[in-house]
Amino acid sequence: MSSPDITTGSAQRFDLKYKVVWGIAALGTQMTLGVYGALLPIFYQDYLGVAARWFAIASVIYAIWNAINDPLFGYISDNTRFKRGRRIPYMRYTAPLLALAFSLIWFPPREAGEMAIVAWMVGTMVFFDAAYTIIGLAYAALLPEVTESDAERNRLQISTALFGMTGLLVGIMVSEIYRPKGDSLATLQTAMVVVGLASMACVIVTSLRVKERPELHRLDQTLSLRDSLSFTLKSRSFLIVVAQTFMSTLASALVIGSLFYLSDYVMETNSLVVLLFVIIPLAVGIPVTSRIRARYGVAGALQIMLLIAAAGLLLVMVLPAALIPVGLALAGFGLAGPQTLNNVLFGQVADEDELRHGIRREGSFFGVNALLTKPAQSVALALLPAVLELAGFVPRGHDLSQLLAEQPESALWGIRSLIGLIPGVALICGAIVLIWYPIRGSYLRQMKEELTKLHADKRAQWER
Repeated sequence: MSSPDITTGSAQRFDLKYKVVWGIAALGTQMTLGVYGALLPIFYQDYLGVAARWFAIASVIYAIWNAINDPLFGYISDNTRFKRGRRIPYMRYTAPLLALAFSLIWFPPREAGEMAIVAWMVGTMVFFDAAYTIIGLAYAALLPEVTESDAERNRLQISTALFGMTGLLVGIMVSEIYRPKGDSLATLQTAMVVVGLASMACVIVTSLRVKERPELHRLDQTLSLRDSLSFTLKSRSFLIVVAQTFMSTLASALVIGSLFYLSDYVMETNSLVVLLFVIIPLAVGIPVTSRIRARYGVAGALQIMLLIAAAGLLLVMVLPAALIPVGLALAGFGLAGPQTLNNVLFGQVADEDELRHGIRREGSFFGVNALLTKPAQSVALALLPAVLELAGFVPRGHDLSQLLAEQPESALWGIRSLIGLIPGVALICGAIVLIWYPIRGSYLRQMKEELTKLHADKRAQWER
């Protein structure tokens, strides 16, 4: 692992009220993501009978869309010069679109046939992702800008993770409580509209309180899109973090997407009970990451947490059903690592880049990161129905009143693979990749000292 990361930089410490307001946006966005990740695959496959091949096609379209919108918006955000900032306005005025897009996902034209349902699924997925991307990129890019200190970034990210975890839990609970128990979708649809509106309100609250630092962008020259992409892709530190993020994103998407399958067919228990075995250890692990970071550095702490999560998921593959909660708890604790430390690493990458080029470009880094890692969500979306179909999974189809279909043993092992073996191996690969991450120790210390001086000069120039 690495030596401790010794960081200097901004002496500013954020009070509890600021941290709470900061995290509220994550509460809102993760509510929608929790529902989206947990309910969308089973809603369209198990309840509406959409075949696995259509999920594969949807994944390709989704990946192509992400290849366009994420880096493009990251570049636009970096080069925005609004009076109120280059991040906050995008969060505030996109929030209503997020609520609308999320709500529409759950109103498919059921009587119009499979093709119409598939077209609706793809169209609303793309709409939702566009709104979520704009808000998510702006929110993530704010973190490295508000302070130079990795310790303070970690504390703010802990707030993000705790509120985000709460939102994720609420989203999955709503999915479990309101997913169809009979032939009608009306109750579910009403609940989804409420979730969308609550998410919008949370994002707007954060956008009204958090302020940007104008000296970090109003004085910067703009780059062409070509130069911005070139500088981003030439950063070795960035590419290493992206490779790790791809693996942790794939693992998280598979775990969330497989949760209902695991509870319904393998453990034969309420999914909320299963969820608690992940969420409670996750809540414990989130603040613990700060202590591990202080001892082993950001990258080293993340490696440790990834390996812990991988061990837990691999245990899910082999434990009897009654003991699966042990593996899930270990995995939940370890997954606190990417929840709190990934964005701190991207902050270090942006710091290194600013020292090289004199311009802060968090939006471009997060945008290209999304371009390279969101395909992991598409891979997960395609893997879930494909593996289950190959394993002989028997869906309920359009008859929502039908009890759970009896599954062959092969289908049960397919579910275990999706939530255990595949994500576990992915997390191990992510931990290995971070061995080559260069921003550590004396290099990090020197970089932070130079960054503090650079920001002081920019502030003095802005105040003249």
